[in-house]
Amino acid sequence: MAERGPLLYERIVEYLLDEVRRGALAPGDRVPSEMELAERFEVSRITSKKALELLREAGVVHRIRGKGSFVATQLPDLDRLTPAARPAEGERVPGAIAMIYPDASEAYGLELLCAVEERCAERGIPLVIKRTRGSQEEEEKAIESMVDSGLADGLIVFPVHGEYYNAGLLRTILDGHPLVLVDRYLAGIQVCAVHTDNVAAARALTERLLDQGHRHVAFASPPPENTSSIEERLEGFRAACAARGLPPAQQHHLTELSSTLPGAFSPENVRADIERIRAFQAREPQVTAFVVCEYNLARVLDRAIDGPVIACFDSPLDPVAGPAFLHVRQDQREMGRRAVDLLLAQTRGEPVPARSIVPFTIVEPV
Repeated sequence: MAERGPLLYERIVEYLLDEVRRGALAPGDRVPSEMELAERFEVSRITSKKALELLREAGVVHRIRGKGSFVATQLPDLDRLTPAARPAEGERVPGAIAMIYPDASEAYGLELLCAVEERCAERGIPLVIKRTRGSQEEEEKAIESMVDSGLADGLIVFPVHGEYYNAGLLRTILDGHPLVLVDRYLAGIQVCAVHTDNVAAARALTERLLDQGHRHVAFASPPPENTSSIEERLEGFRAACAARGLPPAQQHHLTELSSTLPGAFSPENVRADIERIRAFQAREPQVTAFVVCEYNLARVLDRAIDGPVIACFDSPLDPVAGPAFLHVRQDQREMGRRAVDLLLAQTRGEPVPARSIVPFTIVEPV
């Protein structure tokens, strides 16, 4: 069997060790960055990052977040360092990616998560999964742990609903770390995102209710501010009503519901939302249909009121009974597959679109 040459990251390791040995890089000197090494050796940033991480583990360099890598002031015996252990002939050593998400259910999220796992398995990519339970603090910890440890070469993030963007997420984006958002995007932030056209989907769903003859329609959701998916669904609702000539007095909004937010889905919070819904119905008895931003909130409305038609986003598959509500079905499998493909393209240094739109369908109840 012919002897295999050094792996790409080993070439970078040996080059930097030689630079240190001959004094071209002295203790305290800044080492070329991941990007500089990737360009010099015509490799991906994943490869150059792995080389720097191996040198850090060997004590040759130390890394300062936001500043770069520097030659250690106390160097090990460089002559005793050997190239990193090489895999067996034909063995693949792909970098892992991490999926960071708030939560998943049969109605929405589980199919997306399964699609990411299946695509990673097809590509031979290890997958690390971190659940944040809807906490921005946990989201930030998960992102930083994956990036700082070098455990994940790229991130797929389903952002937590919140008033502010996660600081750790923003730092990771600004540092140029391979990252793809799913389900939503960050307004004003240039980052690859895979999501449904929520404006078009909400408009199509609202139009279906208007086609049924409803003239007073309400939109129900948690507070939409700073959550692009809810903001756009509200925009689509309004666009459909305006296009059909419904004046503002016939467009109703119930957007202070909160029981179905991550971490808040408890009997006490559901009861509080039921009271809000019933109070709204008492104030607006003319409303005959609701467009609801997600399935569990549609269930809360269905329990709170009788009479009005309910339409929502997503619904769990039920081969026996079929869907309970008229709903938008997002293509979660395409979203997950595409997110993995776009993330891997980034790790290869290829350009990717800022927004990637997946299709949706309108599904009638049985």
